Amino acid sequence: MSKTLATATDPADLTATANELLSSLMLRPWGQVSPSVYETGRLVSLAPWLTGHGERIGYLVRTQRPDGSWGAPDGYGLVPTLSATEGILAALTRSDPGIERGRLLETADRGLSVLGGWLKERLDLPDMPAIEHIVPSLVSLINQHLAELGTGHEPLPLPEGMTYDTLRLVREWIKSGAEVPEKLLHALEIAGAEAAGAPGIRPTPIGTIGASPAATAAWLGRPEGDPDGEPARQHLEAVVRLHGGPVPVGLPITVFERSWVLSWLVRAGVPVEVPPEMLADIRAAIGPEGTPAGYGLPADADTTSVALYTLSLAGAPYEPDCLWRFRSGTHFATWPGEQGTSVSVNAHVLDAFGQYAARRPDAAPRYAETIADLSAWIGERQQPDGSWTDRWHASPYYATVSCALSLDEFGGPGAAAAVRAAAEWVLSTQRPDGSWGRWEGTAEETAYAMQVLLLTEGRDDPRRIEAAGRGLAYLAGSTGGEHPPLWHDKDLYAPFAITRAAVIASSYLAARATVRS
Repeated sequence: MSKTLATATDPADLTATANELLSSLMLRPWGQVSPSVYETGRLVSLAPWLTGHGERIGYLVRTQRPDGSWGAPDGYGLVPTLSATEGILAALTRSDPGIERGRLLETADRGLSVLGGWLKERLDLPDMPAIEHIVPSLVSLINQHLAELGTGHEPLPLPEGMTYDTLRLVREWIKSGAEVPEKLLHALEIAGAEAAGAPGIRPTPIGTIGASPAATAAWLGRPEGDPDGEPARQHLEAVVRLHGGPVPVGLPITVFERSWVLSWLVRAGVPVEVPPEMLADIRAAIGPEGTPAGYGLPADADTTSVALYTLSLAGAPYEPDCLWRFRSGTHFATWPGEQGTSVSVNAHVLDAFGQYAARRPDAAPRYAETIADLSAWIGERQQPDGSWTDRWHASPYYATVSCALSLDEFGGPGAAAAVRAAAEWVLSTQRPDGSWGRWEGTAEETAYAMQVLLLTEGRDDPRRIEAAGRGLAYLAGSTGGEHPPLWHDKDLYAPFAITRAAVIASSYLAARATVRS
């Protein structure tokens, strides 16, 4: 048995750990994802009949911060704090059996106090999926509970710039039976009572609606007497057992998880034994419109491009024509009609086209202009300090490693200055303990920083090797605990297998660099 990731610094041990991680992907095909306060709060509110209801309430109480909030700083706490507070108020309003009413009243009171303070001020909210619908839906529910319970708290206002108008339109649309866009299904719970049994919406073959436990519970309503709802109920019963009651914000993430894990490991040169059936599954998931992250989600350019890049890296290149449907001028959208842009998505598209062209030189001329356009577009969005930021991850280290690696490999000579600037930013932001991180040092962000230093031009610079060595010492001395949530969905989440793969890859690179130096 190999050493644990927390202590492994030998390339052979890290290779064994990587192979164990790949095996775990085959054993847990739905994915390894952290529980979500937002999603768990929705199940407390929507599905008190579901196995693990008491455990979900306990999870919400246990994860409340000392100031009464839930979640991360910088505006990331609003959605989970609204959801947890509303879920607890819903349990109090129903007088759920077995609850500790006094303790829940105290928990809700603290949540309401912090929300009241936040919502009186101008909030700078992060770019999270469906936040413009989720916040009004939760504020409305909380105010209904306050009116019924008579807690003495004033009704909560909406954040500046938000209204109930769009939420009303969405609910009327769903009620009408009109076709619902796939990406809206992921947040179907915002539809309230209109979601239950909504016409035209049916679970996927595995029972999920929108790859979301909350959306599935909202569509299901109460499970009694509806045979059509049995697959959804069984799906929820399976999901709640993954963490003993609490649930992740999105599941399954099969293609997403496998593609990212393999791409981190293979790109870093870790000599893993890639299960052939894993590659076959990734290939089979790519259709004419691309591939989604998992069942119940729409195809997206991010998962599609990383899947294509992974296939090329592994020696099984597949023609990337399906990506053209995501093109929007000189860049690519996460999905057609996306509001906003993502540098990491475009970096991954550049990886997909660039690696395919490298594997199929006869096809390279077809992609040359697009590769040049993408390289320029990504470079233009670099921050003055050398970093990048992105809408799909809270940390600039994720956006920066995505952009720096793709530009270094496929951006040509014109991208060299941008890549050097990224490496200098990484060097300048290392913490005294050897880690990197936005709010605090984390293993995940440290891994990304180390890859920028060790996988781009100038990797033999003694400053980079010394900084990466200190990063390796930080990783080796870590407790081996789970990674904090940094990835964007309705709530921040951590895809554990993906972040572990990044740490293994970076540790492997640093261990080999230390030996060479």
